[in-house]
Amino acid sequence: MTGELGRRERKKKQTREALVSAANRLFAERGFDKVTAAEIAEAADVSSRTFFLHFDTKEDVLLGDARLNTDAGIAAIDARGPADSPRMTLARAASAMIAAAPSEEAPSWLGARARLIFASEQVRARLMQRLLAGQEELAEALRRSYPDLDSLEARALVGSVVGGATFAVGSVVVTVLDEGGDDDRVRDAIRLALQIATQQDAPPGS
Repeated sequence: MTGELGRRERKKKQTREALVSAANRLFAERGFDKVTAAEIAEAADVSSRTFFLHFDTKEDVLLGDARLNTDAGIAAIDARGPADSPRMTLARAASAMIAAAPSEEAPSWLGARARLIFASEQVRARLMQRLLAGQEELAEALRRSYPDLDSLEARALVGSVVGGATFAVGSVVVTVLDEGGDDDRVRDAIRLALQIATQQDAPPGS
């Protein structure tokens, strides 16, 4: 039974990866707005029904696995040290969420994805929905770790630190790619954006 479940999970993962790969290729070739979910499914050699078993919308293919990122942020909050301030804890959560992107998507696909996100009003709207939903979960996790925080304080902190870091990273990655920067420059830009957005001091010599 365990072996059968393992095979199903591997098949599910392979199908999802095929859909993401097909979508990335089609988005790069034709632009996000000119690609349909049915065309992504066809390019991945699966049915439209299968597409919608994995993704609610084509925007979700582009935005990736929000659950993975949110879980990484919550885990960072839950692991906070006794002397850590809420802002320091959220800074670590923001870094963990950025790092949770699948390795094959970072940093070069992160840049291409950010460019497409900022270019499409539909994707930006979907991203905002998902960010707000994720921030609700992060705010609840923050309140569990810091019971003295009230609901408004927790949400304001999460929006300021995590929301700010998310948009800062996307913005600098697009800028670096527009300037022809390589992967090392993208990584440096991501580190800088996180430092600024989370108000951390840059490491010596940076």
